[in-house]
Amino acid sequence: MNKTLYIIFLFVFLLLLQGLVLNNVLFLGYINPYLYIVFVFLYPLKENRFPFLILAFLLGLFVDAFSNSGGIHAFSTLFIAYIRPFFFRTIFKKTTSDYQLFNLRHESFDKVFNYTTSLTIIHHFILFNLINFSFYNFSNVLINTLFSSVFTLVLYFLGSFIFRRKLT
Repeated sequence: MNKTLYIIFLFVFLLLLQGLVLNNVLFLGYINPYLYIVFVFLYPLKENRFPFLILAFLLGLFVDAFSNSGGIHAFSTLFIAYIRPFFFRTIFKKTTSDYQLFNLRHESFDKVFNYTTSLTIIHHFILFNLINFSFYNFSNVLINTLFSSVFTLVLYFLGSFIFRRKLT
């Protein structure tokens, strides 16, 4: 599949999945999966960074439109998109010259797990801090961050296991 078509399909699919399905899932009253951030994980690293940051912002903005949340998803998604190269270099021990050959599916599970978990927790922590916007409910922020991150990561790894293509 052409990379541009793949990026468009991934963007639209994750947006519609989040906006129409996952925003209506509220497990135990406060756990909500935010699977749309998978776009940040799967966007090719070798592509130009500026369009990626714009797409990440737009994805968050469209999720905000579905959620009526005033920009908090846009900021959270843009932030993890911006810091993604740092985690790439730190966790995978690769340089920017390795971007051309990098594929998340070819990396070991522990590195992928650390990468996705770090970005997910950061995204959710920022998101729930902006939702509460006070230190009065900081324990709720931590609980929501923890449980929603676990729920999001379980859905991500289940989906990546189910939809994995043969590598041969």
